[in-house]
Amino acid sequence: MPSELDLSTDELLSTTRAVRKRLDLERDVPIEIIRECIELAVQAPSGSNKQGWHWVVVTDPGQRRSLGELYRKAFEEYAASEYFPGNQMIGDAEQDATRRRVAGSAQYLAEKMGEVPVLVLPCLAGRVDNAPSAQSASYWGSLFPAAWSFCLAARSRGLGTSWTTLHLKYEREAADILGIPYEKVSQGALLPVAYTKGTDFKPAARADLDRIVHIGRW
Repeated sequence: MPSELDLSTDELLSTTRAVRKRLDLERDVPIEIIRECIELAVQAPSGSNKQGWHWVVVTDPGQRRSLGELYRKAFEEYAASEYFPGNQMIGDAEQDATRRRVAGSAQYLAEKMGEVPVLVLPCLAGRVDNAPSAQSASYWGSLFPAAWSFCLAARSRGLGTSWTTLHLKYEREAADILGIPYEKVSQGALLPVAYTKGTDFKPAARADLDRIVHIGRW
């Protein structure tokens, strides 16, 4: 497989999916490729150019299993809630089928998270717990563009990712596992990273633009 896929910019942007069942759990991911993706990711903007991000790359099997257990625990609580797609059937055959697919895919990842070859946690210096929305948006705006750039860079190299945040319910426990200074550094996501089974991904169905685009005012 080539080190980079032959994707146009539009193809890259429209086919970077949340990959779960098609993650190859058996194939090792070279750390050099993860570093390439992070090197590209940190070209993203950050507030006042502070570049306060940190990237925790987890390959140790024991640490991955421990993080996987935290994720599974949080997922089980989520799956029992009204917000879980599998608990939101409305009687529309097409929409209900989509919710079942999403629920099944999420369940699979929860079961396999600890087996994914590489787990990446994008982090940011500081904490904004219980901060006003403006402060919180500004803070996370200095991490999330870089984290998504990482996902795009990974896709361009035949790797799949899935943006997850459920483990943050147990962020302190994850910090203890990885030696992250919890009081000084916030975790923004948990990104499973693996080569994908096949590289052919398609654009997903999305809402009609006329429903979601507001020109001039709402």
